[in-house]
Amino acid sequence: MNAKSGVQALIRQQITENPVVLYMKGTPQFPQCGFSAKAVEFLKSCGVQDFFSVNVLENPEIRQGVKEYADWPTIPQLYVRGEFIGGSDIVGEMYQSGELQALLRDFAHS
Repeated sequence: MNAKSGVQALIRQQITENPVVLYMKGTPQFPQCGFSAKAVEFLKSCGVQDFFSVNVLENPEIRQGVKEYADWPTIPQLYVRGEFIGGSDIVGEMYQSGELQALLRDFAHS
């Protein structure tokens, strides 16, 4: 197995084993870009405190691999139940419309 397929397998494993996954720059506690910070804020506003996050700044292979996996050019990227939801703009639009809250209801902790 080459490195590229290994990274794709790792990404597939991360998004199937964890119900909510955010690929971001930095960590939920210390986001390192405004878009990642907004994505974390949206998740927490929906009551999702515990989610799996991957700091792409620590792993260039995953940073590139996740862009290829979803065929989406930017970070952050949100996955719910193994499905690619979108980047910061889409997540923000879904939050504004109430779609995100409905999607994440099962993972919210009051």
